[in-house]
Amino acid sequence: MAVASSSSILSLFSMNLSSSYPNLPLVSVSSRPNNWPRSPVIVFSYKSGNGLASEEKKLLLERYGLNPDEFLSEPSPPKKKGRKEVQKGGRRKSVEPPEEPNPPRTTHKLLQVLGGKARRKKLLSPKGMDVRPMMEVVKGAAFDILQVASGCPASLRPGRWLDLYSGTGSVGIEAISRGCSEVHFVEMDPWVVSDVLRPNLEWTGFLDVSVIHTVRVENFFERAERFVGKDGSFDYISVTPPYTEVDYGVLMGQISNSPLIGEDTFIVVEYPSRTNMLDTCGCLVKITDRRFGRTHLVIYGPTWAQKKRKLEKSLRKSALEG
Repeated sequence: MAVASSSSILSLFSMNLSSSYPNLPLVSVSSRPNNWPRSPVIVFSYKSGNGLASEEKKLLLERYGLNPDEFLSEPSPPKKKGRKEVQKGGRRKSVEPPEEPNPPRTTHKLLQVLGGKARRKKLLSPKGMDVRPMMEVVKGAAFDILQVASGCPASLRPGRWLDLYSGTGSVGIEAISRGCSEVHFVEMDPWVVSDVLRPNLEWTGFLDVSVIHTVRVENFFERAERFVGKDGSFDYISVTPPYTEVDYGVLMGQISNSPLIGEDTFIVVEYPSRTNMLDTCGCLVKITDRRFGRTHLVIYGPTWAQKKRKLEKSLRKSALEG
């Protein structure tokens, strides 16, 4: 069968198809010189869903001696790279890789009790930086100052201790070991309480004289009377918070306005560099403020303890000069 020339096809398209097929898709004709041996090329372009039906297109092409398969076949769209998932309604969403479970938390024994009944007993502490216990050199200095300031250089005078942000319980356990009669531990992390603090109290034999409050320190102050009853103020309070998670101005304001401190209370606060600590905390005055590298230690206490400490410093200086 002979193939129709480009001019005849073009005239037929212009005369008849516009009226018979109003939705006919675009047809472009490319002709070649007469001496070219190859037949003219007809390019048939269309948009999906518009123009002639597929069967009518096929008949039209066959009528002019063309192979419908060459013109009507659509190339398969290229596959897009990337992990995608088709949702209902045709929308796509990214498929996130499954989150790896957090590794189990573990403990080791690096801390120890420095003095008193449980001296040299090893204590559990979490591996990593989940809990940052007070350094032993800082803890040793704090208790030495407290014992001298309270009038009992060999041990702490009996009393009740409140250990805020207790973590491993190292500070409160040291207090019991050195003579305190009861310690309240405030720690918000249930895992630290069950796997670190309680085992340390059981190991040292101090669980019976300890009270554990698994609550945030802020909430503890809001409901202090409910937690500790009507036993009055504490004799000692230790404050060893995670540096980056507290506002020391707000925290010390809560402590100074709390009924948990009295005229004879001692407060031990560990704080980082570039933190401004006031000279007073409620009715208490600053007894000492020392630096241990990037860690600072301030102790507030009653006025009589400050006078006693100044007198002892004066006597020690005189003895050295004499």
